Amino acid sequence: MIDDTLLEAEEKMDTAIEFAKEQFAGIRTGRANAGMFASLEVDYYGAPTPLQQLASFNIPDARTVLITPFDKGSMAAIEKSLRESDLGVNPSNDGNAIRIVMPTLTEERRRDYVKLAKTKAEDARISVRGVRRKAKEQIDRLVKDGDVGEDEGSRAEKELESLTKKHVDLVDQLLAGKESELLEV
Repeated sequence: MIDDTLLEAEEKMDTAIEFAKEQFAGIRTGRANAGMFASLEVDYYGAPTPLQQLASFNIPDARTVLITPFDKGSMAAIEKSLRESDLGVNPSNDGNAIRIVMPTLTEERRRDYVKLAKTKAEDARISVRGVRRKAKEQIDRLVKDGDVGEDEGSRAEKELESLTKKHVDLVDQLLAGKESELLEV
């Protein structure tokens, strides 16, 4: 029973880490990447559709993104969605593809993105700690009900703490990587 609780906690913590990675990928850096467009939705024939389902992405150089729609009829909607997004980009349409040249980031904008990354990292840490708290409550309940011994309960709590530390350290590593990526010129 305790092993099931620890396994479930680890799976949930891994999910929180994956979500944090997705969140970090959405933060713009000086370099172009397709992950920036992951959360962007396009009004495609009246239905909000993720942009990544409507087009392919190509990164010909560090600051350029080439978006090629699968359906040429969706170009205007994709272009409109890009203009209205908070990415601060100005797409240009050549009839076959949409080209986006990423503007260079100002120092102030870089600092804002670092703050955003720190906020997302703290959200991930809170999520991991929430999973720890629920797992600890389950372990305490098992010990209180007499289903497992106190020694086994304390062993499981130590294991849970090491799991939590491992995942929090992973969030810190992700944050450090994103910060250095944001601050490089």
